[in-house]
Amino acid sequence: MKKFGLIGLFLFAILAIMLFCGGFEDMGTGNAAYLRVHIRADSNESAAQAVKYKVRDAVVEYLTPTVAACETKEEAMKKIRSNLAAIEKVAERVLCVNGFSYSAKASLRREEFPTRVYENVTLEAGVYDALILELGAGKGDNWWCVIYPPLCFTGGGGNVIYRSKILEIIQQFFR
Repeated sequence: MKKFGLIGLFLFAILAIMLFCGGFEDMGTGNAAYLRVHIRADSNESAAQAVKYKVRDAVVEYLTPTVAACETKEEAMKKIRSNLAAIEKVAERVLCVNGFSYSAKASLRREEFPTRVYENVTLEAGVYDALILELGAGKGDNWWCVIYPPLCFTGGGGNVIYRSKILEIIQQFFR
């Protein structure tokens, strides 16, 4: 019974913080708390757009085990930085299998993003750290999401698994 009281108190404190601060996305962390991903298609031709999503699926599958385990944005950035060449190879393999001869270029840098809503999280327009993956000329429509905290990189095979860091902390506390 004591455990349930402690959990209840902890959850009440979290709710109070959320109400006082206006939600988790507005707790003063700003753009610095996020690491985004931006995959740019070669062009807006339908084939280039279709292969962009195949590349996305392969890159997400490749990176998920690595970034889903990261405890900080800095750790995620370090892991991404050390895997840039491998990310390019994953993308180029998909391009090649699908009959494209252009290459992929991966980099980690700061870039401007527009406002974007992911489920119940709104990221305001601004400059963010991001993994940028350019396919060929990188002039086509693009796809973006968030690597850290892991909004796109929490499950493989196209299945999204939502995690609660708070629940994980509570579970670790009672182990």
